[in-house]
Amino acid sequence: MSVAKIDELLSANSYPGRGIIIGRQPKSNTAVIAYFIMGRSENSRNRIFEANDRGGIRTKAFDESKLSDPSLIIYNPVLTFEDVQIVTNGDQTDTIYDYMAAGHCYKKALMTRKYEPDEPILTPRISGVLKPNGDYMLSILKSNGVSRQCLRAFYEYESTAGLGHFIHTYKCNSDVPPSFEGEPVSIEIDCSYDEIDAWTEMLWQSLNYDNKVALFTRFVDLELHSYESRIINKNEI
Repeated sequence: MSVAKIDELLSANSYPGRGIIIGRQPKSNTAVIAYFIMGRSENSRNRIFEANDRGGIRTKAFDESKLSDPSLIIYNPVLTFEDVQIVTNGDQTDTIYDYMAAGHCYKKALMTRKYEPDEPILTPRISGVLKPNGDYMLSILKSNGVSRQCLRAFYEYESTAGLGHFIHTYKCNSDVPPSFEGEPVSIEIDCSYDEIDAWTEMLWQSLNYDNKVALFTRFVDLELHSYESRIINKNEI
């Protein structure tokens, strides 16, 4: 199995869209989460992350007067249900949360959802769930590109020191960016960035300057079930 370096992956792609990283630190019982958003239109770039009241974050218009269409760009990317961390690129975060609260699993929740209706791109919905023991799931719901059939893929991972996985919405930058292909990418969780501020800064600096909008990171103590988070908003720098 090849393991990539996340800074190299991000630096080589000017527009991966929205991305989720989940993994575990190599020298501690600490899980890591990251979620970032990028944008090319004024509407997409006019956003910030801010804390919500359910153990996570929400997106918000930086300048409310410039918000032209809130659908698909205003949502809760991160929520905490008991000791479970939920992170997605859309309002399916709430779908997963509500299904868990009703005693169901994330897979059942995502079987009710499909890719975003943003013709002609049809942006995939990507989701991640970090379990209390450090194991995690990543998924993607995307169009098959022909009949618009929704393809749903789920990937389950055991918590492994020094290893994580990365999934994002777009394969590359183009007028109509193609959807992410293949399995989530195995990445090294480098002990050089075992402090949340250093890891956050490394990720932020690796994202394309023109297209990056906001970044959220979280370190989760799997023994104490506590967490520490960071937010960087380009519009507030």
